[in-house]
Amino acid sequence: MRRRRADWWRRAGRWPSRSTDPPAPPARAPRRCYRASPSFRDSTVAHRSPRIGLALGSGSARGWAHIGVIRALERAGVAADIVCGTSVGALVGAAHAAGALERLEPWVKGLTWQTVMSLIDVRMSGGLIEGGKLVDFFRARFADEGMERLQRAFGCVATDLASGREVWLREGSVIDAVRASIALPGLLTPVLQDGRLLVDGGLVNPVPVSLCRAMGAEVVIAVDLNWDLIGRRKQIPDAAPTSVSGPGAGLIDAMLARFRTVGPLGSSAMPSMIDVLTTSLNIMQVRITQSRLAGEPADVMIRPRLSGIAAMDYHRGGAAIAEGERAATQVLPMIQDLIA
Repeated sequence: MRRRRADWWRRAGRWPSRSTDPPAPPARAPRRCYRASPSFRDSTVAHRSPRIGLALGSGSARGWAHIGVIRALERAGVAADIVCGTSVGALVGAAHAAGALERLEPWVKGLTWQTVMSLIDVRMSGGLIEGGKLVDFFRARFADEGMERLQRAFGCVATDLASGREVWLREGSVIDAVRASIALPGLLTPVLQDGRLLVDGGLVNPVPVSLCRAMGAEVVIAVDLNWDLIGRRKQIPDAAPTSVSGPGAGLIDAMLARFRTVGPLGSSAMPSMIDVLTTSLNIMQVRITQSRLAGEPADVMIRPRLSGIAAMDYHRGGAAIAEGERAATQVLPMIQDLIA
């Protein structure tokens, strides 16, 4: 003990000149350990609501179910702080983030097959549909002040056609970002943005849980529209579409008619090229979604049963909205437990 004290004073340069017994080093003040009392924890941590993220998945016309999901959550007092979407999920998500869902919903419920066909502009380069009419329609009805000025934080997913990389769009024009996210290869033409050709985000991230997390969501509620597409087949009763005019109109008619058939191919006859294409897209969407969600799980998963609604059945918005509402209502107790 005496030697240790001497060593300490010698190192400090304060060894007393006339002393044989070095003084003890100065006593250290006791370390304080602060612990929050139960009342302190209750008033700070327990009462802070987690940031809720809503990840709206791809699914073409089945995406109108997202409107029903949002309505069910709102009635239960569950408000998303962050909204992310892929493909049609980006379209509905953008309207929700802008506070414009009240205007989108009645338009969706009033859609007829003829209205859907009137928004189609045929083009045989890069895709069957140009998409200009659709963009002009939304620009005329919804103000686009940029993602930075939306009421809720918003982001959407697209795919870089050249590199295959996932692209997160979180700033700039809302309508341009949504147009890129919905560019289904072969159907809608790609979008040129910042030197990149962008196509549908469903190719790489059909349910954008990862984007929600990256934007700060602590609880992610995800909606998977395609989980039940494999192993089912159902013909839509009113499957005869109105004809399209213009170059390649016959091919467009055939494509849209087959896009209104749900499920896998039969084994009795050789399938058409369109049958193979649409069924392959369904398989791709389901498998990619399963893979991504296995590595990036959501806290709550909502899965509406939409196998009876085909990719081009945009005029069946009422049925899709009702099913989305039903599916969201089933999981409300789990959501409320997480955010309580």
